Amino acid sequence: MPPRLTAQDFDQELLILFDAYVHGDLDRRAFLSQAQKFAKAGVAATGLLAALSPNFAAGQQVTPSDPRLKVERVSYPSPSGSGTVNGYLARPADAGARRLPAVLVIHENRGLNPHIEDIARRLALDGFMAFAPDALTPLGGYPGDEDKARAAFAKLDQAHALNDFMAAATWLRARPDSNGKLGAVGFCYGGGIVHQLAIRLPDLNAGVPFYGNTPAPSEAAKVKAPLLVQRAEVDERINAAWPAYETALREAGVKFTAYQYAGTQHGFNNDTTPRYDAAAAQLAWSRTVAFLKTQLAGD
Repeated sequence: MPPRLTAQDFDQELLILFDAYVHGDLDRRAFLSQAQKFAKAGVAATGLLAALSPNFAAGQQVTPSDPRLKVERVSYPSPSGSGTVNGYLARPADAGARRLPAVLVIHENRGLNPHIEDIARRLALDGFMAFAPDALTPLGGYPGDEDKARAAFAKLDQAHALNDFMAAATWLRARPDSNGKLGAVGFCYGGGIVHQLAIRLPDLNAGVPFYGNTPAPSEAAKVKAPLLVQRAEVDERINAAWPAYETALREAGVKFTAYQYAGTQHGFNNDTTPRYDAAAAQLAWSRTVAFLKTQLAGD
């Protein structure tokens, strides 16, 4: 098996182009056109795109059939959003009648793909009831193709989507197998949604945004939940707004801890792409699990 590619195997300008492509600032044709100058002998721009794109099988840590887990696809009501939304629920198989701390898992801007389902399973193995909604439900759900998912995401009613995530939080906390404590963890787009939930849900017990857009600094005083903010170092698009929001959080007396991981790219926790940084991701994830366990412990 060839060695796994990392961010160091690619020119930084190419990684920036890929980030723009992933977030809809460049379409496929524009990315390939601009990436061509980085192509080397025997590797076309299409090959570079393939190398940078997710490999879900390579990143999977917990199989869907793991006997230690109970996983299921469920729906929940979102009357102020899309009506009914689908999602993926993962719990420890041996939970029995034990009430579990609940964690909402919020995907990137491609919907509920296999990587996010794997994240939910990882959390379930650590004793949480993890639920990952699919914001693309009203558009047919995650289509099984990242390009198609991005295209669908551009058409998504974002106000309805935010209401869908808020409804998911209400539904998850109210489940009889929940201990009444709720946390949220999200990545990129999902990190931004965690920040939004933190200013909209006064009873959120913990928020862990990974490299997500922050609200306006004027909103910081609404945050009541403790936050664990995880940021990449090479991530100008996200990092530009952080200092002002960090200052506003401090002035508002919000309990938060923020980490920035040296040398990392946006998406460093996603182990399906070369932007994954194993050391930083493992440290960030261990901090995430410890934080959620502390904040969501039963009374």
